[in-house]
Amino acid sequence: MSRALIFVNGDIVDSGAARTLVQPDDVILAADGGARHALALGVIPSAIIGDLDSLTPSEVRVFDDMDVLLLRYPPGKDETDLELALSHAIRAGHSPIIIIGAFGGRLDQTIGNLALLGSPEAIKADVRLDDGITEAFFINGKAVIHGKPGDIVSFIPWGSPVEGVSTEGLVYPLNKETLFPDRTRSVSNQMLARNAQVKLKSGLLLCIHIRKNSR
Repeated sequence: MSRALIFVNGDIVDSGAARTLVQPDDVILAADGGARHALALGVIPSAIIGDLDSLTPSEVRVFDDMDVLLLRYPPGKDETDLELALSHAIRAGHSPIIIIGAFGGRLDQTIGNLALLGSPEAIKADVRLDDGITEAFFINGKAVIHGKPGDIVSFIPWGSPVEGVSTEGLVYPLNKETLFPDRTRSVSNQMLARNAQVKLKSGLLLCIHIRKNSR
């Protein structure tokens, strides 16, 4: 399965760090105004999905002239542009799927973007938010975190307690712990090596990995 990048119309605080995420064989998609971020990083989306209200008519014409597929939805839709773009990528069978530009700006949008990662389909497709500095993804069984010593790793139980959490390769290890969504027991841990492992018995765990040095 081919890897897909979805560019979103959020904040990218370090374009150089974001550029390191782009690989030659990636399928490039954009949720509405995220197409600008793609162009700024030197890639052209194969499709732009959304109501296109964040792009000017002249920008839409430019992308149309470049033979970019424009999947336009009505403004009164029930889904965000990112949800539509993510559904498009999952239906096409892409995996993993990296969403760039989904942090920052409005808090409700950022939380909504994180929530999209929690569906069984998104977890199966290994969907992650990433801007080259911070990545976020859900764990419902086990996972390996790739980074460097000193990177910050936080685990946040999503919606309900997460049981049987064990880790390796972190400064503060967890050994079959139960983590609760109204506690901060597992925030701001640190990696000891280039890889860390986590496994859990039940529940859904949000992993936030902040790279110490993204370059």
